[in-house]
Amino acid sequence: MEISNRIQYLRQLMKDKNIDIYIVPSADFHQSEYVGDYFKSREFITGFTGSTGIAVITNHYAGLWTDGRYFIQAEHELANTEIKLNKIGFSGTISLDDFLLSTCPENGTIAFDGRVVSITEGIHYEDLLKLKHIQIKYDEDLINEIWKHRPALSSEPAFLLNEDITGQTRLSKINCLRDKIQSSGASAHLLSSLDDIAWLLNMRGNDVKYTPVVLAHLWITLNELHLFIDNNKLSNDVKTKLLNDGIALHSYDEIYHFLQNYDLNVTVMLDPSKVSYSLYRSLPETVENIQLPNPSTLLKSQKNEIEVQNSKNAHLKDAIAHTKFLYWLKTNYHTSTITELDAIKKLESLRSEQKHFISPSFETISAFGPHAAMCHYSSSPETNSILKEGSLYLVDSGGHYLDGSTDITRTIALGTIAPNLKTDYTNVLRGNLALSKAKFLHGCTGENLDILARQFLWNQEQDYMHGTGHGVGNLLSVHEGPCNIKWRYRGTPISLEDGMILSNEPGLYIENSHGIRLENELLVRKGVSNIYGQFMYFETLTHVPFDLDAIDETMLTTEEKTQLNAYHKKVFDLVSPHLTSDEKDWLKIYTRAL
Repeated sequence: MEISNRIQYLRQLMKDKNIDIYIVPSADFHQSEYVGDYFKSREFITGFTGSTGIAVITNHYAGLWTDGRYFIQAEHELANTEIKLNKIGFSGTISLDDFLLSTCPENGTIAFDGRVVSITEGIHYEDLLKLKHIQIKYDEDLINEIWKHRPALSSEPAFLLNEDITGQTRLSKINCLRDKIQSSGASAHLLSSLDDIAWLLNMRGNDVKYTPVVLAHLWITLNELHLFIDNNKLSNDVKTKLLNDGIALHSYDEIYHFLQNYDLNVTVMLDPSKVSYSLYRSLPETVENIQLPNPSTLLKSQKNEIEVQNSKNAHLKDAIAHTKFLYWLKTNYHTSTITELDAIKKLESLRSEQKHFISPSFETISAFGPHAAMCHYSSSPETNSILKEGSLYLVDSGGHYLDGSTDITRTIALGTIAPNLKTDYTNVLRGNLALSKAKFLHGCTGENLDILARQFLWNQEQDYMHGTGHGVGNLLSVHEGPCNIKWRYRGTPISLEDGMILSNEPGLYIENSHGIRLENELLVRKGVSNIYGQFMYFETLTHVPFDLDAIDETMLTTEEKTQLNAYHKKVFDLVSPHLTSDEKDWLKIYTRAL
């Protein structure tokens, strides 16, 4: 069914149900960033494949709101449809709030599936629309009535991790969480975010592509724990271990009935950004609630020493695979036909040779030339470019290993490139180097440090429209909260704590020309403590060479050259013992001192 036919079908359903505006978010029942195929309703109704965006349909209008990471991609994917792209944060673009207020008539009706809308969003819609007496219907999954061949919910099996991977038992984590619940003034906690549940229970699965989690909800009190999950995903051994730890098992959909009928003489702590509006509305009105970020999110972000060592092991394996890939690419692109999709297959094949490799940690971005100007470009048979001499190739990829997760971006010069490309590459590299060597006092947040990575671009009146860094999980979401590095962060600032792992990924994107991003992962560490306080620093976990062919050496200071040379020496020392003689000879050249 074409996009236009889907929209017309949806409009007929809206008319039948007296709905003026229908909202289709990008989330699943757990407010996840990346979702399983069953939940890709927004993609189904618009054709836009990015991870973030909200579709809004009226009788005479269809619009998509998304952020700067996806402007170029969305323009391409929405072409030849009636759907209008609304660029969040751009002047001249109407905000979603203003659109809803100006478009919905007095006493009108706005509808959505409340299971894929957070408490924060649902309450915001309530407050925004009450002045016009607009009714909200949150039990309408109209897309399900249109999507005739909708994929089924995942039925992949779950598995448990041993303590040599997690560094902490389930019961230890549960008891720690109960302490946080009690200290907040609550007596129960409703947990729906999949990565938090996976971390808490030392459980992983395959219900979301690239994110090893299991669809589940969890209700925890000071003496009870109820897990709502498809029991068919649990082997007898997994069930026994969970039951032995005092975890009661219920079917996945039973959560709504449970909340409506549980003896809820409790005060419930819940994260309004992570619990769905439908679950919130399932709680009896008499139940008090405390809305706070999930305590497990911060606990999870601070890796213990076993997790840190495991992550270092994973990054070394990833560095071996990625260095082999760079050797293959650099030595073959000019004599063999290599496409964007060929490169993806090769890189994944090399990762799969490493011990305990599980899967890519996200969809690889393999982008040649102008394609790299699309920050989150996704190559396809229709767009698949051949990698040719004289331009830049960007590859953003990562791997899940049993001992950790990785995320790395390298931009590679294919042959001799123009001076302006070298200038852009070097300014991005200088930002990466500046952030990685930062020393800062405990209490600093990513907002405080972001300018270190952007300074060289800002000096040229250039910028990139994404954050500089995001948290990274251990065999979990490659985009992990609550820490980040971005100057325009709208949430509550989180100080950078020992054990957190973040990306360092400045970039530059020139439409119809090229894109550059250079990404390493950084581990936050405690440094010197003195009369001024506790100093912190970053330890770089990623050990893959930057492309010396793309650097304008004259732009680097003596200090920057020293730093880059030291980094490349460590790359060679760590990675070269795992390479063939030809690969080692190549790496010696590409890690030579400037």
